Amino acid sequence: MASGKDTTFRAFNSQQGSNYAQARQDYHPRLYSAVIDHHRSTGGQFDTLLDVGCGPGMAVRNLAPHFNHAIAIDPSAGMIESALAIPSPPAKAAPIRFAVSTAEVLGSDLSPPVAGASIDLLTAATAAHWFDMPKFWARAAEVIKPGGTVAVWCAGGISVSPTTLNHERVQAAIDRLEDSIQDYIVTGNRIARSQYVDLLLPWTVEPPVLDFDKSAFVRKEWGHGEGLEPGEEFYNMNTAGLDMLEKIVGTSSPVIRWREANPEKVGTEEDLVKVMRREIEDAFADAGVEKGKEVLRAGAKGVLLLVKRR
Repeated sequence: MASGKDTTFRAFNSQQGSNYAQARQDYHPRLYSAVIDHHRSTGGQFDTLLDVGCGPGMAVRNLAPHFNHAIAIDPSAGMIESALAIPSPPAKAAPIRFAVSTAEVLGSDLSPPVAGASIDLLTAATAAHWFDMPKFWARAAEVIKPGGTVAVWCAGGISVSPTTLNHERVQAAIDRLEDSIQDYIVTGNRIARSQYVDLLLPWTVEPPVLDFDKSAFVRKEWGHGEGLEPGEEFYNMNTAGLDMLEKIVGTSSPVIRWREANPEKVGTEEDLVKVMRREIEDAFADAGVEKGKEVLRAGAKGVLLLVKRR
């Protein structure tokens, strides 16, 4: 098992953070319900939420109304600037507190700092694969109350619904883009794409963090297949046009790295995202879809991990 290190998003400026916020899709209400329902049913309290690697604040804005207090941290000042620029519903007792801090210290560097045994629910949405997990779990054991919950989730890729016309060719075009950016995929990306199979958990780090209950661990998966939650219920998006698909794919860190290494190709017909789009357009055209009216139903290969503090 492994942990990754963020080499891209941490350096985002405010404009990049804003672009990311506009392109990324929110998570489905049923994903948020799965987190809240599990936390409640396992005895979790609802005083303070801590969202780690919050980015532009998507997850914390959905979860904060369940809690008296909510804190959201990210190592990127640009992401925090973007989050502060977006109107946010408050927690029950106060506005959301956004601040620059890392998963490895979990707000110990803030003023006032995040106190020990003060957090009921700690969340990390599409972020944990960039954490130094041994340091994260050690600090999480300090800040989470007994009976509290850690909920981390991510998407492992786009899953095109079989209801999409010529869906196998559309999926193949998306998969070929993945093959084309292999040189720009780092450890954190691989952990996410494997749906956190290789993410270090508290009992697998060295030294093990035994404050968490291995027997209470829960793993839920989304996608298209037997035994999975519906892929359309991971992100809050059932359909997407090709313009939106381009924006979503363009925010992935391997694509960002490829574009940084090949600036002369960005936006041209040699841009790998444009190549993907042309292949999808051809697949739709062969299915009789008029140009400009291509719409795909897609979900995510997603995973949610739920860990309880003893």
